[in-house]
Amino acid sequence: MSDAQVTFDPKNMPFRRLGPSGLRVPLFSLGGWLTLGGTVVGDPVKEIIKVAFENGINMFDTAESYAKGHSEIEMGRVIRELGYRRSDLVITIKLFFGTRSGPNDTGLSRKHIIEGTQESLARLGLGYVDVIFAHRPDYSTPMEEIVRAFNYVISKGWAFYRATSEWSARDIEEAYHVADKFNLIAPIAEQCQHNMLHRERPEKEYAPLYKKYAISTTVWSALASGLLTGRYNNGIPEESRLAAHSDDFRETIKSLDGEEGREKIRKLQELTKLAETELGCSVAHLALAWVARNPNTSTVILGASKPGQVVENLKALDIIPKLTPEILDKIEEILKNKPSPIPSFGRPLLDKFGRI
Repeated sequence: MSDAQVTFDPKNMPFRRLGPSGLRVPLFSLGGWLTLGGTVVGDPVKEIIKVAFENGINMFDTAESYAKGHSEIEMGRVIRELGYRRSDLVITIKLFFGTRSGPNDTGLSRKHIIEGTQESLARLGLGYVDVIFAHRPDYSTPMEEIVRAFNYVISKGWAFYRATSEWSARDIEEAYHVADKFNLIAPIAEQCQHNMLHRERPEKEYAPLYKKYAISTTVWSALASGLLTGRYNNGIPEESRLAAHSDDFRETIKSLDGEEGREKIRKLQELTKLAETELGCSVAHLALAWVARNPNTSTVILGASKPGQVVENLKALDIIPKLTPEILDKIEEILKNKPSPIPSFGRPLLDKFGRI
């Protein structure tokens, strides 16, 4: 692909560093979960990726387990067919769940990390990826083995950086201790769920890690599986994501029928009113902008089953500057779910303009 003629134009897309690394990623990226290679195959995949690329998105996220490997196959095929220069792209993959169910086909053993990486690269048709994520922690494999295996993958040139996904702060801290002890490479980012309805882990649990190691997040489910679009305020439409993937979202669907679900819908209705009357946007744009505004967010991963959804979601870029302290306070008043601060046990607060 070195002789590709298509050159990336970032347009007005902001870029941020991924954790403490020098790698720059777009504030909004495109992911393949559930859609690319799953519910969307063939030419529609090409149309979605092409529109994303033409609108400043050059980071594409997938995983070995997405559509049992077909997400990687489709993504790699489209990249080749569109003639994109590899150096213009940031490709990220995730390992853990595998594509088969053998005793060593999942998890984070050295065997699966190395063989899984090779298989992912083969499906993508690429010589390397930019970032490789551990898709979940593996408590049956020693942390030293995990860290050493990812270090080997990077030393072989199959990936440039390593990261984690849905790891606890304790797990990430242990990975850093092992990496430091043996002079190995530590993770630079965490791919976590973060949205207006899910805040405790990314905003409180990880807070010490942001400060100590400068890691950042690549956010998934910024729209809470579609709840923050307002689409489910009056039930579950037949052609919606929740309907199409009812097994994956069984608990979410069940919760909507209870008191907790009704409270979420009430908050969404208030957020919708705020978005429309004070910001002139949809509640989805507000939700995406709200997550993107967080300084610990490096990129918000978008999902799309149609090209138009990518363009529509990128309108959130225009809303970020409008999120003034006054608007943010109104959002907090509606949500009432801001994680509690770390206790000071009666000590007086430090000056907010000084170093905390």
